[in-house]
Amino acid sequence: MRTKLLIISALCFITSMSYAQQNKMLTHFIFDKMSVNPGATGVGMSNTVCATTIYRNQWDRVNGAPTSALLNLEGELSRFLPGGVGLSFYHDAIGFARQNNVVLNYSYHFPLPNGTLGVGAGLGLVSYGMNPNWVTPDGNPEDPQLPQGVTEANFDANFGVYYLDNAGWYAGLSTTHIPASELEQLNFNTARHYYAMGGYLYKSAFDVTNLDLDFNAMLRTELVKFSGELNVRAIWQDLFWAGATYRVEDAIGIMAGVQFSSFRIGYSYDITTNALQTISRGSHEILLKYCYPIPPPPVTISRNPRYL
Repeated sequence: MRTKLLIISALCFITSMSYAQQNKMLTHFIFDKMSVNPGATGVGMSNTVCATTIYRNQWDRVNGAPTSALLNLEGELSRFLPGGVGLSFYHDAIGFARQNNVVLNYSYHFPLPNGTLGVGAGLGLVSYGMNPNWVTPDGNPEDPQLPQGVTEANFDANFGVYYLDNAGWYAGLSTTHIPASELEQLNFNTARHYYAMGGYLYKSAFDVTNLDLDFNAMLRTELVKFSGELNVRAIWQDLFWAGATYRVEDAIGIMAGVQFSSFRIGYSYDITTNALQTISRGSHEILLKYCYPIPPPPVTISRNPRYL
């Protein structure tokens, strides 16, 4: 009887993997536009290269809860080509399951009278795997009726448009996992996701010279479940920030950070509001970002050999 229950539990877990929303949800989503919208790659960066990493430990103290890591490298390279390029890598671990995404992004930038429009695409790979460590009543983890370790990868593609206005607001529409790949060994369908994002930076809010307010929102769906996030940050003297993120039916995140020179460091703590709130000790997230302005080309001066 216990063996049958174990098998049923394993099958239910795999089924839930097949139909649950698969893309990440980050409290610091405001620093991660490129991985969900390749059109945003390099927009507004002006000959600058940035590296961004975000680590998330979700639902602390819940066994098998998700842990995620993101790394984005992107740059606006108008000196060499008209647009921005970037590389995005994402790793997610949930129980026995592992997901890895690596995508190369390019966005062509169209200068408009009041801002910049980026139209971009991302091409890469998505892989899913399962590496179970079964504990069975008979002590035989090699039971052929139990799923064993397997990994499978497939082609992946994203597309998005993103507009940044000189007045401080932005908006974007995008879709990820366009091929909606089917991984046959895992009985897993990569669901196509759709995103809408927008925000506004209110400079010198309420006529306070050193205070800016940053408003951001994101909506996502795979046409089965909808989710959304709203973030508000107060930025003081372009140095310190503090704010909050509300994720519908999931969590309220409290964040704080500091930005100096080319560095940004941030931390957030999510208060769980879903059904796991009685056992979860919340979620932790750490942000690190570094930007490097590309030096201008050296100025060469031609002189007449007569005067050397």
